[in-house]
Amino acid sequence: MSVRDLIPWGRNNGNQVPSPFRDGDRDPFLSLHREVNRLFDDVFRGFGSGVPSFGGGWPSVEISDGEKEIRVTAEVPGLEEKDIEVLLNDGVLTLKGEKRSETEDKDKQFSERFYGRFERRIPLGAEVKEDQVDARFRNGVLTVTLPKSEKAQSQVRRIAISS
Repeated sequence: MSVRDLIPWGRNNGNQVPSPFRDGDRDPFLSLHREVNRLFDDVFRGFGSGVPSFGGGWPSVEISDGEKEIRVTAEVPGLEEKDIEVLLNDGVLTLKGEKRSETEDKDKQFSERFYGRFERRIPLGAEVKEDQVDARFRNGVLTVTLPKSEKAQSQVRRIAISS
């Protein structure tokens, strides 16, 4: 495969000049409109990776499922313990929180307000001992430890892998 095969417009068949238009689409303004929309979509899609936003997948969550417990770790920088709520209902762990921040400097006539709310629901998939769940918050990291019930621990089966 050559680099030319990766170009999104038509293939160059020797003497034919590649066209920036899609097959059957010869309107240059429509093609330009689609390309500009695609570029904006690509740019704004990248904001979720480095800039914290209180939409969709924030906060970043790591889930580890051990033999005796499930551990959920959420990174919530800039929040305090009082800003976060942890709920467990019908095998679903819910992490809720909100952040309000105001900065004002009257000398420089500067004012900035920020408000954000998040909610993450995590289905656990195993029975847990609800009365022994432990949640700890330290340095912007929330760790929730959910001990599995004896029934959930005994349901784990090893499956032999054959070749």
